Amino acid sequence: MALRQTDPLPTATARRRTGPTRARHRPGGSRWNRFDRAVSPYAYVSPFLVIFAVFGLFPLLYTAWVALHDWSLLKGDQGFVGLDNFRTLLSDGDFWNAAFNTASIGVLSAVPQLLLALWLAHLLNRPLKAQTFYRITLLLPNVTSVVAVVVIFSQLFGRDYGLINMVLTHLGAARVDWQAGTASSHVAIALMIIWRWTGYNALIYLAAMQAVPRELYEAATIDGASRLKQLRSITVPMIKPTLLFTMIVSTIGSMQIMAEPMLFGAQVGPAAIATGGAGRKFQTLSLYLYELGFRNFDFGYASAAAWLMLLLVMVAVGVNFLLARRMKGGLS
Repeated sequence: MALRQTDPLPTATARRRTGPTRARHRPGGSRWNRFDRAVSPYAYVSPFLVIFAVFGLFPLLYTAWVALHDWSLLKGDQGFVGLDNFRTLLSDGDFWNAAFNTASIGVLSAVPQLLLALWLAHLLNRPLKAQTFYRITLLLPNVTSVVAVVVIFSQLFGRDYGLINMVLTHLGAARVDWQAGTASSHVAIALMIIWRWTGYNALIYLAAMQAVPRELYEAATIDGASRLKQLRSITVPMIKPTLLFTMIVSTIGSMQIMAEPMLFGAQVGPAAIATGGAGRKFQTLSLYLYELGFRNFDFGYASAAAWLMLLLVMVAVGVNFLLARRMKGGLS
């Protein structure tokens, strides 16, 4: 019986000829890829740009426009006055008093705060039991309501029944009216800020210290370097970018202090909430803006003060940045 002849197997040449055809090059696809690479990054960040334009850039420009007008919250726009608000503001003693109070409280709070945070982070950057507990404890003051913090500290700094004055009396010193004096009120408010933000900055420093190679500390220990020497010669130079970041952020935050002096003044009386106590002893720039805008309803003058405050913040940050760069050069 004859076998049926089947089709021969395709040879290698035939397979190459009949193999799958390659996709043809389409110029349009290349143009689309280039367009996608050029546009996609901006599309990804566009939500931030839109939010910044609506809630950041527009209010900033609109405030500049209002600052050039005699603008009342009750009566509206009373006309264009040009730079008159700025000229009046430059000779306003209350504004410069608020600027001095802001700088004084900022220095009294920021410098000890950052130094104490660096020391606490250095203590926690070693093998310890219950490290998580200590880190959570450091963060507790920061998550505590600022109202609760100020109320408690106001009771501690009370003139008649405050715990601190009781201790001073027990030690033979005189009672201090903390809200009545310039220096005393600045110290009291600075202590509130130090207590609230030291742990937060300590955790930032601790995170930066965790990235420092342990071999450096081991070599320094073998060479006989003390803990303080290791902190100054190894830790601080290695976390210089983090130090610069916290210095700038603390400077900006110090220029915007509002809740602490406002609630501290509430212990004196309702009228002292915006004025910073009797004689404006601890009125900051933010409180001064609040008084102009929401007590006097003078939005044009308040807007001019806000812009001048922005310039002062930029100057303070610039000076801080230069000092940090000089420190960086000295430590390297």
